[in-house]
Amino acid sequence: YIPCALELGATTIVVQEDVPLPPVLPKLLKAYGAKLKKVPCGRRALAELSARAHGYPASSLKLIGITGTKGKTTTAFLTEHLLRSAGYRTALLSTVENRILTQVFKAPLTTPQPDYLHAFFAECRSAGVEYVVMEVAAQALTLERVATLSFHTAVFTNFSLEHSEFYPTQDEYFKAKCLLFENHVAEGRILLNNDDERLAELATRYKGACTYGLRAPSTIQGSVLKSDLAELMLTIDAIPFRAQGLLGDFNASNILAACAAVQPSIPDWSVLQRAVLSFEGVPGRLERYNLPNNAVAFIDNAHTPSSVEAVLAALRPLTDNLIVVFGAGGERDALKRPLMGGIAARYADTIFLTTDNPRSEDPIEIVAAIQQGIEVEERSKIVCELDRKEAIIGAYALSKPGAIIALLGKGPVEYQEIKGIKIPFSEASILRGL
Repeated sequence: YIPCALELGATTIVVQEDVPLPPVLPKLLKAYGAKLKKVPCGRRALAELSARAHGYPASSLKLIGITGTKGKTTTAFLTEHLLRSAGYRTALLSTVENRILTQVFKAPLTTPQPDYLHAFFAECRSAGVEYVVMEVAAQALTLERVATLSFHTAVFTNFSLEHSEFYPTQDEYFKAKCLLFENHVAEGRILLNNDDERLAELATRYKGACTYGLRAPSTIQGSVLKSDLAELMLTIDAIPFRAQGLLGDFNASNILAACAAVQPSIPDWSVLQRAVLSFEGVPGRLERYNLPNNAVAFIDNAHTPSSVEAVLAALRPLTDNLIVVFGAGGERDALKRPLMGGIAARYADTIFLTTDNPRSEDPIEIVAAIQQGIEVEERSKIVCELDRKEAIIGAYALSKPGAIIALLGKGPVEYQEIKGIKIPFSEASILRGL
């Protein structure tokens, strides 16, 4: 890589101190007239150099960072929508898409690498953006992608089992999430979901933290009044809100988080009420499709035990026939597979076990691992169909008017990754073709 960089005109090679260097490097550097700079942490150096190269653009922006095991994307989309509806110039960095004002870009990662981030911030500065709302993944904090950034507001939506392939213990995963508040919020606000026990404990650690919750007494208090297929009704500090693009208690919590994040900037609650009502939802997050037989399908990204449970708990009271189609990603956290199977069996009338980006793993083994979490007496509700398109068609064939089909795991992703190849695959297109 270094010879290639030198050929392309690099004048300085930055390397981490503990990285062994090839013996030929001094000769190469001399031949190209380049310098060598050693740093304690290469990842942090990338962030610092990227910020410097673009003139520290983030310093002129108000950053709202959202972390949490689930709810990040919906909360980020809604927060940006609220600010934009109030007349602010906004940008968004999310799992689904990135956006500067009305210009939309493909999202390379939940939280991009520093060179992308600071180029993005520079574009925001040029466009007159005031607020950037961004998802902040645990790995991004661990890998120093957001080094040098200071957040105007930081939100922690919830915490649960995830990413055991990256973090050996859940305590390490939790500590990684907390880096957002410990290293990146100097004068900014901290918002914590008080309904989550681990987050409630943080309220005593971070002085001045603001809490929100639907159940636990909180700084900003919410209460769900109604949740059905037509609308979600709730109160926030006794003020009534209606949402038609969101449903379920977990989305009520996301609405609370978003409103809490922007309320100091939008003190007029009526503006927030109108903006929540006009929010149309997020692609791949309980994305609704009305089917020809008067059943309803939802496409959702849920791929962890807690997110699968949150989605199915929201849908179960709305139908007498809940059909769930899901699998589990290959080369990812294997511990969650039987847990998701057990949760699906608890809520669903019929379960189609299928593929979801198996990558280099055998899909049959993945499905078998999911099935291990389902009690023997519940296995009669299982249909194994590894072809995901056929599983969706089969679920539709079993459905009747009033049934709900939950397609879990893929969300807005429009491919199946199999043995290193990304094969085009769109659940939305399949549903539209039924």
